[in-house]
Amino acid sequence: MAIRAIRKFRWVEGLFCVYKPPGVHWKLVRDRIETCRTDLTLTAGSLPPGVRLLGPGRGPTELTLSASSLAAHPLVRGPEFRRIKVGVGHRLDASSSGVLVIGVGRGNKPLNDLYQMCCTRDYTLEGEFGFATDNFSRTGRIVERSTYDHVTQDKLEKVLAMLQQANQKALLIHSNVDMRSQEAYEMAVTGELGPQGKSPPILTGLRVTGFQPPFFTLELQCLNETQRYLRKVVHEIGLELRSTASCTAVRRTRDGPFTVDQALTRGQWTAFDLLPTLLAWLSVSNVESTFDTDRPRGL
Repeated sequence: MAIRAIRKFRWVEGLFCVYKPPGVHWKLVRDRIETCRTDLTLTAGSLPPGVRLLGPGRGPTELTLSASSLAAHPLVRGPEFRRIKVGVGHRLDASSSGVLVIGVGRGNKPLNDLYQMCCTRDYTLEGEFGFATDNFSRTGRIVERSTYDHVTQDKLEKVLAMLQQANQKALLIHSNVDMRSQEAYEMAVTGELGPQGKSPPILTGLRVTGFQPPFFTLELQCLNETQRYLRKVVHEIGLELRSTASCTAVRRTRDGPFTVDQALTRGQWTAFDLLPTLLAWLSVSNVESTFDTDRPRGL
């Protein structure tokens, strides 16, 4: 049974995504994934510690001998546990929630490729007008209060349009491609136009999805962002509207090809729940050749 547990965990390698709840550090999520191996081995059972030998005789004169079993000896069974690397893609701070991509074992190579790719990420931001804090979030110290009765959804959408236009110019500047060339046209058509190398955070899409003053909700797509930068964007939007605003929630809904619908919730952070998710990802991405084809039987 221990051998079956080892085979199960060896196949739990690849890429998948989890849903990180707010208030949980990403390192705690990574540590929980690492302990999945121990949990799987414990549930699979262990070998008996010894073998009992019954000698001749009956009743109270029966002779019983015990001998230790060498089947569980490390020199016989080999190493039962092996350390496996667990990597994290684009990280989320403790206050944010949403999609967090995890790479286990040999899945760290495609995870690094995904990290280096110029792929956008989707976020949902919730804000509130009327006050500003020192860290741009609700948990910070309030430094200013203001009115917001004059703020309308039309005014908010105009500010977002101006902000998106400015970011579009920054995207063209950092793409290092001649905008008058055929290459730039083809990259723009296929959606491959993006910054080359390091660049400041860039917003590629921004729109209003909810407006009930003082609360509002935004959806955006971005590159090279941090969660603190996104909270600062909400703060600057409030200033452009001649008011103040603070970000109350940051939620990532997509990271490259991984969406929130594919993310495993906190109760599913186990090896048994990871296995079907990884197998589904392998079949969709057509990367079975990069992993061992010796899958465990009976799974």
